[in-house]
Amino acid sequence: MLVYFLCGAAWLGGTGQSFYLFTFAGKTWDWLGAGSFFLRSTNFDAPATALMVLMQLISVALASIIPAATAAERWRLGAASASTALLAGFIYPLFAHWVWGGGWLAQLGTNFGLGAGFFDPGGAACIQTVGGLSALSLAWILGARRGKYSSEGVPAAMPGHNAVIVLFGCMLALVGFFGLNSAGSILFAGLAPMECILVDVNTALCAAAAGVAALVTTRVRFGRPDASLTANGWVAGLVASSALGAFVRPVEAVIIGLAAGTLVLFAIEIIELRMKIDDPAGAISVHAVGGMWGLLALGIFGRSPSAGTIQFLAQLVGIATLLGFVLPLTYSLNWLLNRVLPQRVAPEGERQGMDLFELGAGAYPEFVTHREDFTRR
Repeated sequence: MLVYFLCGAAWLGGTGQSFYLFTFAGKTWDWLGAGSFFLRSTNFDAPATALMVLMQLISVALASIIPAATAAERWRLGAASASTALLAGFIYPLFAHWVWGGGWLAQLGTNFGLGAGFFDPGGAACIQTVGGLSALSLAWILGARRGKYSSEGVPAAMPGHNAVIVLFGCMLALVGFFGLNSAGSILFAGLAPMECILVDVNTALCAAAAGVAALVTTRVRFGRPDASLTANGWVAGLVASSALGAFVRPVEAVIIGLAAGTLVLFAIEIIELRMKIDDPAGAISVHAVGGMWGLLALGIFGRSPSAGTIQFLAQLVGIATLLGFVLPLTYSLNWLLNRVLPQRVAPEGERQGMDLFELGAGAYPEFVTHREDFTRR
């Protein structure tokens, strides 16, 4: 939040602020905000502007938390802080400006006639997918936890310490997404506050359908439902709902949620088993894959701001930008950071546990982590 306050908000820009332009195909495109540092040029007397600042402070924090879930148990605190500063100070505001600050992705409708331009009312792209792709970059750079993969490449189960807390956290996330999706719909879709009721209905139904889909799928595949993967499905439904706003009907939100809850399970399997990427929380699948599915679903099912193939193409351009630009940019910046400030903790840190090694105190003294296979490579 402090880094965003320092410079990120200036790069993101907003209504009434200056920005940098370039010309392509005879059209003028906006690529970066040119506001004032420290929010000095922000008019807090305007309710929409004040809400924008508040939403962005929360949104940049949410995007920054996602990589921490993937890099858990092996990411140095100092390197994590530096990487988060890169995300909050440049990567997030750059892409968010393209979408929310009137940038070139938002101008696809005006300049190329692609519906309403790339549309992301609740942050499925700007928050969830950007955070998820950052998590993927860090997972590649850090490598797997010790003991995660055998010499034959078979992953070992390393469950979390308390499934009840995990599921309770997912329920709390529902309340947070009500606020996030409603604020985004007010700011970027022009909805009045009372019109956000449909947004929250779709959010709840999408999450519920995704959770049920994950529960049923794990029951069919493994013989019993898996609580952890059901939680992943639930959150994937919340993530997908951020792209939808008031532009789908409830029955369509349920369909999108069912697909999200099923899709995320196969994504987790591919990432962990096939790609050998260690993602303890499944954050890459939940946030990056779930976010991109929601963006795509808006182009397929959305009846407004523009329906049909034209809006679908705009959504595809945005997803291609995330994969073709944001992912390489995030990986490159973190790779360079790793040359200067190594991001992976020392082997002793993994053996002791990050709380003891980095902070000098145990967070879960009753949770035993000192297994012999923890020292294996």
